[in-house]
Amino acid sequence: MTLTDLMNAPAPASGWVLAQDCEETGLDPADIRAEMARRIGEMRDSIERGLSSDAKSITGMVGWNAKGLWDAPDALNAPLIRRVQAYAMAVNEENARMGRIVAAPTAGSAGTIPGALLGVADHLGIPDERLVDPMILAAGVGKAISKRMFISGAAGGCQAEIGSSAAMAAAAVTELLGGSPRACIHAASLALMNTIGLVCDPVGGYVEVPCVSRNAFFAVHAVSAAQLALAQLESFIPPDEVVGAMAQVGRMMPAQLRETAEGGLAQTPTGLAVTACMEGRQPDEGGGMIELPMA
Repeated sequence: MTLTDLMNAPAPASGWVLAQDCEETGLDPADIRAEMARRIGEMRDSIERGLSSDAKSITGMVGWNAKGLWDAPDALNAPLIRRVQAYAMAVNEENARMGRIVAAPTAGSAGTIPGALLGVADHLGIPDERLVDPMILAAGVGKAISKRMFISGAAGGCQAEIGSSAAMAAAAVTELLGGSPRACIHAASLALMNTIGLVCDPVGGYVEVPCVSRNAFFAVHAVSAAQLALAQLESFIPPDEVVGAMAQVGRMMPAQLRETAEGGLAQTPTGLAVTACMEGRQPDEGGGMIELPMA
């Protein structure tokens, strides 16, 4: 399965993904739909828990962001943006508190799809039963991407995690709003191409900073990609070539920028001090900014 296959599939694209999955696994379509509905329910639960709690994470770096945004006045009068961001952060803060979440496709990027898809659905008053097919398409997009490139930050940087989740979310939102298979896959491509090069630099190696806020940003990013595609804007670079480019960049990325906490935000003075505190040592005991080799 490639993104080109999905783009050229008969509408709706999710139906084609479902048929392919049934053929490969021998599962009944009703069982797959039921499992996807269950996962949507799990996403919904993690959002509700996250929005109602300001309990700190294990490290204490996050835990209050989603509730704080949800409870704050809407300064921009942009309820969709605020909802999408709050939903995404709620899921990732639940992850940081060791709560139950749905990896989509990873735990570090788990907030992007529920933030974008459930956020848009709730904004428009669309019931959860109509989210099953878009979620199936999201899974198909994730599968197609994973055939060509990494989906873990350790292997390909955050572009691989949040980029993949943003692409999956963009396709799902586009189908939810009536987009054609071509529009869905171009939405995915637009989301993916605009995450190329994003490093994975979690402070202390924990999936908290910048991961929680990054999911909020890229859930909105996915919605933006869907809006462009629904207006018939397309990725100039063909979707599968975008995936190939991201894979190439991931292979070029130094290990310090791939979830090792040896570069980026993790190696700032504050990042190092927080890490030292979490490890029970003084900030000046080792560490320090590292020098990355220049090209």
